[in-house]
Amino acid sequence: MDSENDNTSHPDFLLLGLSTRPEQEHFLFAVFLILYLLNVIGNLLIILLIRSDSQLLHAPMYFFLSHLSFVDICFTSTTIPKMLHNLRTSCKTIAFTNCMIQMYLFLAFAITENFLLGAMALDRFTAICQPLHYPVLMKPLKCHLMVFVAWLLAHLHSLLHTILMSRLSFCDHREIPHFFCDFQPLVVMACSNKSLSEMLSFFEGGTIIIGNFILILVSYIRIVQVVLQVPSSQGRSKAFQTCASHLIVVTLFYGSAIGVYFRPLSSYSGDKDKVATVMYTVVTPMLNPFIYSLRNADMKAALHRALKGRVA
Repeated sequence: MDSENDNTSHPDFLLLGLSTRPEQEHFLFAVFLILYLLNVIGNLLIILLIRSDSQLLHAPMYFFLSHLSFVDICFTSTTIPKMLHNLRTSCKTIAFTNCMIQMYLFLAFAITENFLLGAMALDRFTAICQPLHYPVLMKPLKCHLMVFVAWLLAHLHSLLHTILMSRLSFCDHREIPHFFCDFQPLVVMACSNKSLSEMLSFFEGGTIIIGNFILILVSYIRIVQVVLQVPSSQGRSKAFQTCASHLIVVTLFYGSAIGVYFRPLSSYSGDKDKVATVMYTVVTPMLNPFIYSLRNADMKAALHRALKGRVA
């Protein structure tokens, strides 16, 4: 009897994926395989360049960028390989335990990326608004501590929500209208009391995501105010160019993530939310290496030196 209740409360789930049309699966498989490979190769290249050219890429900004690239690889590797496997096979089920592990890792990497984007904004704010204090405020030890705290808080956040989710019952609901085990569709599917999960998601999750976003926004407002006071147009252009890459990534990440997670669960829409989720879970991590490398003179110089050394 207990075994039967456990199976009812914790069933295997069926991931419906991005499309229910079988004829689209080959196309989707090809597209997401290419996006995933571009993400892994691009972000690995960023990490290798920063690690191999510490003389040129020694600033705290590149230290944070190397961690962001690592998180982006882990972030997409949590969801895309399983989705690709489901697109190539007729078996689209995922065990409850595996579903909870996937959700835990997804939340942990997403929140870590959130904190790293905040750390990078703080770095740019200090470099532009407090340049004389920059070497003291952004010492290597402080940068390592910021990254450690980002990872720690992200995993504590993820652990809390995963434990609460594992205590919910799902009755006969097995079909997840998504391509991975995301928090939103799982809470919507639950048939037991989920008020605590909803409340914590809104308040605790909102504090972490929205609070960090406001910190970034305030930092850039102050940066713009300081840059506009620079007398030379060349100096203003250089300062804005330094921040442009990070600002583009922030806009892509928060623009789609906030639209998906910070609204009433009653308004959850599988199809629309899947498209928005693809933006910040697949497209943004894939674009990050190109955004940072194409708009950064130091990254391009490091790549040129690496290629030149390889040829020589």
